[in-house]
Amino acid sequence: MTLTRRKTIGLIGGGVILAAGAATGTTLVRKPTEALAPWAQAGGYDDPRKRALSYALLAPNPHNRQPWLVDLSRPDEVTLYADTQRLLPETDPFNRQITIGLGCFLELMRIAALEEGLRVDIELFPEGMADAGLDTRPVARCRFAPTTAPRDPLFAQVPHRRTLKEPYDTTRAVPLAVLQRIAAAAMHGSEVQLTAAPDRVAALREISAEAFLIEFRTERTLKESVDLFRIGAREVNANPDGIDFTGPTFEMLRMAGLFTRESAMDRNSTSYKQGERMIVENMMTAMAHLWQITPDNSRAAQIRAGQDWVRINLAATAEGIGLQPLSQGLQEFPEMADIHASLHETLAPEGGTVQMWCRLGYGPQVPVSPRWPLDAKIVNA
Repeated sequence: MTLTRRKTIGLIGGGVILAAGAATGTTLVRKPTEALAPWAQAGGYDDPRKRALSYALLAPNPHNRQPWLVDLSRPDEVTLYADTQRLLPETDPFNRQITIGLGCFLELMRIAALEEGLRVDIELFPEGMADAGLDTRPVARCRFAPTTAPRDPLFAQVPHRRTLKEPYDTTRAVPLAVLQRIAAAAMHGSEVQLTAAPDRVAALREISAEAFLIEFRTERTLKESVDLFRIGAREVNANPDGIDFTGPTFEMLRMAGLFTRESAMDRNSTSYKQGERMIVENMMTAMAHLWQITPDNSRAAQIRAGQDWVRINLAATAEGIGLQPLSQGLQEFPEMADIHASLHETLAPEGGTVQMWCRLGYGPQVPVSPRWPLDAKIVNA
């Protein structure tokens, strides 16, 4: 199973922006041919804003909801909005995780613009914001201008970055120096902490597994994920957001009727039991953990956490380290409250908000499946 990202943004009035430079090449029983179609065209734009956006589209975001809308109506500006139709009300009731994903988008756009000799001045929430959740007001107004600032070395990793949800090699420790280099990639104000101490890693493995089981065994939160399952290449082509299950095994299970949304919701089914076991076993292979703390939980802090999160992910890619966010324990739905509080006591005993937490380790190099995008819109292009 691989989780992949948006590959275009559709333009109101016609045309698309295609993602630039992402890896391709997963072999499937049935290939998502529509998903493969635009790759030869990606990245070829006269407008440097569109070139930067073609990299921003590769940003990590929760459940691959791709929650961005972009307005290009003002010269030399990009205005970013949250697509309020792509939220996760059960697992992300205050849109904190979605906001972090928007921060990832902004950071990839910023470092891609630097490749063009352009800086991006980002004004967050220029028309204000709601504490309870994202709304239709702009998330950021971004102004492009020439700069002599050096390019960002992490840009080279943008096409290769991914979330690695495979088992990690428990015979290979992650060196402390490598973890410190990964943590040092943050530059937008997050406090980054980490551990590779075996006793502490073992304890955090248990917490991550317990948090996952709470989400997995709570019907409405599980259903939010299951509704976003894309099982087989045909569904990926039709709806290339959400959680991707492609490849020979999943195609055969789909055709045999052994892996369906209904079976994934049935606690007595083989699909449910195998899915639960597989994910818990993966979490038990963590060889290190890393987390980000912000002084408060404001929307601006969440955006900055996202900017630093994608930088951490890019740095891990450069080091050849697999990384997977452990989002469940930081979610704010009621059943998770005890774990949420315990994690903050454990990871941020001096206060602040833990925005992201992940497991790290060495793992197989799994290629990312290229995917055709949704009809997300750039308005007034």
